[in-house]
Amino acid sequence: MGEILCLNAGSSSLKFALFRADAGGEPTPLAAGKIENIGLAPHLIVRDAGGGAITEQRWTKDDKATHETLLEDLLGRIETSVGEDLVGVGHRVVHGGPDRFAPARVDDALLAELDGLCPLAPLHQPHNLAAVRAVARLRPALPQIACFDTGFHHGQPAVATRLALPRALTTEGVRRYGFHGISYEYIARRLRELDGPATGGRTIAAHLGNGASLCAMDKGRSIDTTMGFTALDGLVMGTRCGTLDPGAVLYLFQEKGMTPEQVEHLLYNESGLLGVSGISSDMRALLASDDERAGEAIDLFVWQIARQTGALAASLGGLDSFVFTAGIGENAPEVRARVAARLGWLGVEIDEEANRRGEPVISTTSSRIVVRLIPTDEERMIAIHTADLLREETKP
Repeated sequence: MGEILCLNAGSSSLKFALFRADAGGEPTPLAAGKIENIGLAPHLIVRDAGGGAITEQRWTKDDKATHETLLEDLLGRIETSVGEDLVGVGHRVVHGGPDRFAPARVDDALLAELDGLCPLAPLHQPHNLAAVRAVARLRPALPQIACFDTGFHHGQPAVATRLALPRALTTEGVRRYGFHGISYEYIARRLRELDGPATGGRTIAAHLGNGASLCAMDKGRSIDTTMGFTALDGLVMGTRCGTLDPGAVLYLFQEKGMTPEQVEHLLYNESGLLGVSGISSDMRALLASDDERAGEAIDLFVWQIARQTGALAASLGGLDSFVFTAGIGENAPEVRARVAARLGWLGVEIDEEANRRGEPVISTTSSRIVVRLIPTDEERMIAIHTADLLREETKP
């Protein structure tokens, strides 16, 4: 086939990965990287599949580099360095709405449909779609595939998706969707490789990063998750509040006189670990701090994970395994240990040395719950879907 580029576009960053896709089998990783600080002083770094640096470049603010000019530069670098043609681009698109769950070829009608979902994911969706449009302008003949972060949760029981609002609003699409689905789909795939048909049994996966959520899976199928109508719901996150009494939002409107725009900014950008600590949204900085406010933020983060794990265990009717993944889940053994200690009532026992070393299984042999550490790979999952769809389109 050729090369597939996977893109995950944010407001000030662009994550990417390049894969080689053959006629059959899974795509092979070639390189990955990130452009950070877009709009300020962009910084590009590209690494090979083994993690070694391939190239690095910095721009100054005077260069006036935009998302589109940087993407054009990236496409040019890829096309001059690979031996085969770039055959497709796969995108992480955060919201697919109630109808879009399978990866789909992007066309004008799909773009218009996804534009209508921007109010449900204002931090992510507009930037995801801007990258799609930029590629379409720069390389109009290049196929683009949208992979939806809500898609993995599409088959949840209806009761898990309902909000207790008037039915007319539910009909309009006001319901629980769930997010981080591409990550959870990859975790389910890895569990299937590790456990075969059991696929981890009744599993709760914890995607813990700047955005954080839990997903309850029964034999690899999503049953329940902590994020709901938007990616504000559920766990405490880096700058997002997580689960919040709606009355608190009414209070901000009625008593504090805040506008919808001010409330949106507060809930998405000024809350979470940053809001509680007043120090940082970065778990590494909080763990390194002696300030008691940092400790309070970490305590709340851990408490919410344990509290909502209990709720998801009830949705599953029990628990067989627990998976840590994403930035904090993969790299913060202290957080893993503290979560595990709060889950002791479920029968979780952690091997301290295995946890410190970050081994694939960090529970003891006597633990009733198998606790795993599985690095997520959303880009690989996007590459798999993109390659599969392109192969289907070229079948005689």
